[in-house]
Amino acid sequence: MQTEFSRTLSLLRQERGVSQRTAAGELGISQALLSHYENGIREPGLAFVVRACDYYNVSADYILGRTLSKEGNMLTEQDILNAAEPGSDLRGSVLATLQSKLISGAVSVLFELLGKTGNKDAINAGAACLGDTLYQLYRRLYRASGSNESYFALPAAAWEIGLEDADRKLQEHRFARTLETVKQEEIPDLSDAAIKKACPGRCQSLTQVLSTADARLSELAKQD
Repeated sequence: MQTEFSRTLSLLRQERGVSQRTAAGELGISQALLSHYENGIREPGLAFVVRACDYYNVSADYILGRTLSKEGNMLTEQDILNAAEPGSDLRGSVLATLQSKLISGAVSVLFELLGKTGNKDAINAGAACLGDTLYQLYRRLYRASGSNESYFALPAAAWEIGLEDADRKLQEHRFARTLETVKQEEIPDLSDAAIKKACPGRCQSLTQVLSTADARLSELAKQD
């Protein structure tokens, strides 16, 4: 089964534009062994990880999936936008992978923290709220592809008037009301230090997603 390391290792080689045979030779291993590493069949030792970091000029945290920056620093929103520009080494599926890591990492931290409250209703309402957003984005992509929307049970007319938006707001309201019933001592410590300790590596994704959204919304507020 592929891990973050194996996926990143394969992506780095593709970005560099070299064959598996060439990369294996320059890394001092057989092509078969590199194939096993890239497909998650075998796990490498520390010596190989160090060589791979030097070969691809990235940090160990990046290649191990603990950060989204090749230098080991947190990416800014502008970094992500620049990555999509022509000529950048991060575009298409690579950029999509980066964004996927950000969102999945942030969601993972959110639900780990919600799980510590032990409140089933809050967890379900949060999942429903995020599910509505995913539904909206995927259905728009599905429509853009020209596919038959009979795949969805919700009629197109009901979707077009924003029924999922209404449900998302309802689920968000339920989420907020449910949290009001949770005792404060049952909510985990949300300080930066506590989250970094509880969710090492992934906490950076949450911080990045929140800071990017906060900056974007702050700019919108200035326009009023």
